[in-house]
Amino acid sequence: MIDAGLLLIRLVIGLTFVGHGAQKLFGWFGGYGLKGTGGWFDSIGMKPGVKIAFIAGFTELAGGALFALGLLTPLAGVLIAATMVIAIVKVHGANGFWSTQNGYEYNVILIAAAIGIAMTGPGQFALDALIF
Repeated sequence: MIDAGLLLIRLVIGLTFVGHGAQKLFGWFGGYGLKGTGGWFDSIGMKPGVKIAFIAGFTELAGGALFALGLLTPLAGVLIAATMVIAIVKVHGANGFWSTQNGYEYNVILIAAAIGIAMTGPGQFALDALIF
């Protein structure tokens, strides 16, 4: 059951990050694509916005895909955690902890899950288990 639980956590978090990356990169799932996301990044002082939007989108997409697959799981966990740390520093940190105030509560939960899985391993239902 432990391996099934790890798979569930990896799939939900990983595929959600794939979706967020696709929103930024391609405008899928109601996202704004590179131009729209880049404009927002510019507006909050993250310049050049389009370049940073590409880096953020690619990191979310790649990190999420690796996490869901259980492939290079420590790297995937770091990629996911890094995007959340940047979100805290640039957007949510000033709003306090609770997500009801647009705070960083949810970001911290995702960081803990991603790093926790990276530290403990992805379980047997993972590509890492087949390769390493």
